[in-house]
Amino acid sequence: MPSSVLLEVPALADFNKAWAELTDWLSRLDREIKSQRVKVGDLDDINDMIIKQKAILQDLEQRRPQLDELITAAQNLKNKTSNQEARTIITDRIEKIQNQWDEVHGYLQNRRQQLQEMLKDSTQWLEAKREAEQVLEQAKAKLESWKEISYTVDALKKQNTELKQFSKELRQWQINVDVANDLALKLLRDYSADDTRKVQLMTDSVNASWAAINKRVCEREAALESALRMLQQFYLDLEKFLAWLTEAETTANVLQDATHKEKTLEDAKMVRDLMKQWQELQAEIDAHTDIFHNLDENGQKILRSLEGSEDATLLQRRLDNMNLRWSELRKKSLNIRSHLEASTDQWKRLHLSLQELLAWLQLKEDELKQQAPIGGDLPTVQKQNDIHRTFKRELKTKEPVIRSALETVRLFLAEQPVEALEKVCPEPRDLSPEERAQNVTKLLQRQADEVRTEWDKLNLQSADWQKKIDDALERLQGLQEAMDELDLKLRQAEAFKGSWQPVGDLLIDSLQDHLEKVKVYRAELVPLKEKVHHVNELAHRFTPPDLPLSQYNLSCVEDLNTRWKALQVAVDERIKQLHEAHRDFGPTSQHFLTTSVQGPWERAISPNKVPYYINHETQTTCWDHPKMTELYQSLADLNNVRFSAYRTAMKLRRLQKALCLDLLSLSAACDALDQHNLKQNDQPMDILQIINCLTTIYDRLEQEHNNLVNVPLCVDMCLNWLLNVYDTGRTGRIRVLSFKTGVVSLCKAHLEDKYRYLFKQVASSTGFCDQRRLGLLLHDSIQIPRQLGEVASFGGSNIEPSVRSCFQFANNKPEIEAALFLDWMRLEPQSMVWLPVLHRVAAAETAKHQAKCNICKECPIIGFRYRSLKHFNYDICQSCFFSGRVAKGHKMHYPMVEYCTPTTSGEDVRDFAKVLKNKFRTKRYFAKHPRMGYLPVQTVLEGDNMETPVTLINFWPVDSAPASSPQLSHDDTHSRIEHYASRLAEMENTNGSYLNDSISPNESIDDEHLLIQHYCQSLNQESPLSQPRSPAQILISLESEERGELERILADLEEENRNLQAEYERLKQQHEHKGLSPLPSPPEMLPVSPQSPRDAELIAEAKLLRQHKGRLEARMQILEDHNKQLESQLHRLRQLLEQPQADAKVNGTTLSSPSTSLQRSGSSQPMLLRVVGSQTSETMGEDELLSPPQDTSTGLEEVMEQLNNSFPSSRGHNVGSLFHMADDLGRAMETLVTVMTDDKVLE
Repeated sequence: MPSSVLLEVPALADFNKAWAELTDWLSRLDREIKSQRVKVGDLDDINDMIIKQKAILQDLEQRRPQLDELITAAQNLKNKTSNQEARTIITDRIEKIQNQWDEVHGYLQNRRQQLQEMLKDSTQWLEAKREAEQVLEQAKAKLESWKEISYTVDALKKQNTELKQFSKELRQWQINVDVANDLALKLLRDYSADDTRKVQLMTDSVNASWAAINKRVCEREAALESALRMLQQFYLDLEKFLAWLTEAETTANVLQDATHKEKTLEDAKMVRDLMKQWQELQAEIDAHTDIFHNLDENGQKILRSLEGSEDATLLQRRLDNMNLRWSELRKKSLNIRSHLEASTDQWKRLHLSLQELLAWLQLKEDELKQQAPIGGDLPTVQKQNDIHRTFKRELKTKEPVIRSALETVRLFLAEQPVEALEKVCPEPRDLSPEERAQNVTKLLQRQADEVRTEWDKLNLQSADWQKKIDDALERLQGLQEAMDELDLKLRQAEAFKGSWQPVGDLLIDSLQDHLEKVKVYRAELVPLKEKVHHVNELAHRFTPPDLPLSQYNLSCVEDLNTRWKALQVAVDERIKQLHEAHRDFGPTSQHFLTTSVQGPWERAISPNKVPYYINHETQTTCWDHPKMTELYQSLADLNNVRFSAYRTAMKLRRLQKALCLDLLSLSAACDALDQHNLKQNDQPMDILQIINCLTTIYDRLEQEHNNLVNVPLCVDMCLNWLLNVYDTGRTGRIRVLSFKTGVVSLCKAHLEDKYRYLFKQVASSTGFCDQRRLGLLLHDSIQIPRQLGEVASFGGSNIEPSVRSCFQFANNKPEIEAALFLDWMRLEPQSMVWLPVLHRVAAAETAKHQAKCNICKECPIIGFRYRSLKHFNYDICQSCFFSGRVAKGHKMHYPMVEYCTPTTSGEDVRDFAKVLKNKFRTKRYFAKHPRMGYLPVQTVLEGDNMETPVTLINFWPVDSAPASSPQLSHDDTHSRIEHYASRLAEMENTNGSYLNDSISPNESIDDEHLLIQHYCQSLNQESPLSQPRSPAQILISLESEERGELERILADLEEENRNLQAEYERLKQQHEHKGLSPLPSPPEMLPVSPQSPRDAELIAEAKLLRQHKGRLEARMQILEDHNKQLESQLHRLRQLLEQPQADAKVNGTTLSSPSTSLQRSGSSQPMLLRVVGSQTSETMGEDELLSPPQDTSTGLEEVMEQLNNSFPSSRGHNVGSLFHMADDLGRAMETLVTVMTDDKVLE
């Protein structure tokens, strides 16, 4: 928007800010709801999304008034301005935000309706899927109950009937599967924008199972039909075969009779005819060989089905008869051939027959060799097994022929005499008959032996090959089963992996759940790893020389290993991505806090996890959140509140509301702390632990107050505040006790409940608390006002006086219990008074008093009401009172009463009586008894701050509480100077406008600054009394013994310093006299192993030097701290005294500056001016350490001279003289500290 328009219409800035905030919120909401995806078919996920959508819609409706207010404000701006450009801009922005609102609202309504429909459709689909799975289970159970096919007509008919009935049921069940598929397709089609992988996977699984069932049914049906056909055809084929067998037997008998007739073999033509007929018979026998084997195999199947029945016995007889007749037929055929071949050339025929057998055996041997090697996969080996089975069948068929031929040769050689052999073997002529007979015998015998040898060899090779095939089948089947099982498991695992959503699409809250699921899934993959190893081990057993795997099996094994490795990589990568996402975006990360800032700001994280903020416009960085910076700037408006307790409480109240801690109950805070197991209060918390605990707290607050809590912003702001309070160095760690103290102090709870809880955190298991633990609690508590710059008003950062005060209140017991702590806290001690005032400020915020302010005329009075107890019907509102405004005729020292809640009738009557009583009192009485009941109770007397090198806190005995001149310890010189300041306060207590009156010891001054007012007035008046009017007179009034003691202490310190220097020089000279290396300075001396008694003595003396130096450094630090405290008090006094006298004339009183240690009228403790500042520990700078040494004696003399000059015997009676004295005192103290620290430089 143009700056000119903003200057012309200033109200547009607020409108633009509200418009931008609402627009940004709508944009974030729009992105969030459009990025949400739901698992279709998952009812829990859908219901969760419906609940989220409902909550988002409610949140949107709750922000409707914000939109309406924005529209109303826009209309008012348009009515008030005449700038046309501004009116146009306002109109455009209102139209834009209304359209954006309507778009988001419409999308939420449509999405909610869509989710309702999705829930309905998913419910229907899940119900249909459940019914489909039920019928699938029934079908699978039916399949498992199927028996082996029986080869009887009745059994086959029964099994066929059952199959048809099952097929009918399947057709009915198909409807359930189709319904589930239709509903699944509807889900996939209508809700494709959401995650439909679950529906797809489940639908595919159901359809695959259904297809497998239908396939098995078809196979069963085909097998039953084949068995029935075989059963019907078997008996026909058997009868037909038996009829042929009868004809063949008749033909064989005729041929056998013909071959045995006399002189048949002598007729060559007759022999050729008979041989031709035999060949025809043998051809028919060979043609019916397969038929015989099929009938025999099928008959055996039928026999197994008919086992135990009469039909089985009859069939067995028929089969046995068939086998017997078949064998006899083959034998007759062989006998006919042998007889026909037994002619005059019988030895030639035997020779040819053996040659044929040898050729056949060689052929079969080659054929058997061709079957090698063993195949590397199951189908190949099964085919080889079938081939070899046929091969063995051929061997079995050929065996009778070979046996018969060998037997014929044996008989021929045994029956034929030598003469017959000579006839049958007439050639060659040159050989003798005996030689020719021997040649024929040798020839036939050799051939018969070769046939026998080759036959046995072929059988052995066949048996060995069969053994190899059987072994390969067994091993390959085991490998195949293992690979199939592994493939199934891998497919299931890959299906689960395929259902993974991209990590970027996952909801941040679900990252941990997904991570746990993947880890469980990885654990479930451990057995799968064993299966992979098993498959690889089986595969490695197939070595190339023995049984190499085929390329197909090798590819399968490699594919399985590749898939397994890919699955492992995918799981590891998934876990890594989820871990990174959980680290960067999860609940333990700070990513969700990036939305706590808007452009041009960006939230960044330092290496120790501490957030910082980058402004890209100015290119600067800062530790504070931009909103926190704005909040701190807004707290400056409260600096006009004159009373520090109220000013601090009002700042804390504004901070409390900005952090939404005013909505946090103590019980909710305790639950969150217990949930994160924050019980060790001394343990440090890192940034992530703080964020986690704060997130738990604010998440619960968001559920209870959805429209009031912005979780990322509140968490970041509260973290920022806690670090500002307890970790100003941004180390990234605070103690658990500090965290609890900060959160509980600003939560919503009763005041005493907070006190009890905080005391419980530092108390021991017995319920008692010692000084150290109480000091820890008060130290953490005082850091809260310290961070606001208000710590000086509450006794400074030094909590020792408060601890001492509490234990003095408990009669100096070593430990206190909760009841005593509560009683002490009810007195509202100075260091903790801001906390009860915070509660009163919170209670007064909504209070409406039916009264009118007599100064600003506000009616009704909102907040605190201050009623005068001097004038009737005189009230002041908190704004006028805090700013110091008064009406004519009313003085600030007049008694008043504060109300943070509307008054009751009893209180009105009581106040009326007090006003009536005060009407009869004089002005002198009110000057003498100034009572103001509107400020916090005065702090319990906390005593003096005493520090020694030995103990941290030193308590006064009860009977020697500080009075007019307490006995101070002389171990600490600076404590005496502090006591001088206390004496100054006591002297001022006896001074003032009531010069001739003495204040009762039971009465008190209600404002410490009133003391300064009276003292300044006394400086400008001629008092007839000889009272001390300056710090110099106060010092002169001290006992001479005390001044002498101060001088003696300074002289002792000087003497001790000289002695130490002389001792050091003596040791150094002795060291050099022995010829050793130069002696280092005492701080640098290192212990060495003593070589002689003298060395041990030197080391002991060096230790003493280090101890002396340590004490001096401790005293130096104490002096520096006290010096800073006194300088702070002097500076504060100077500021108070510089206020113009005109204020006193206008307001009728000089009450002006913050005060927290004032007392109600019922307090009985005397009022003392507190001179306890902030106790800080700062080391000396390098320049100071390197400064040249000075003469200690001269320096101390100069200090004493400056002290004497700073407090002369007489001084002017004006304010300027007091300034001059304060400056002189400050310079004298600086010189004293410098002199006291010179010993360190000299060392």
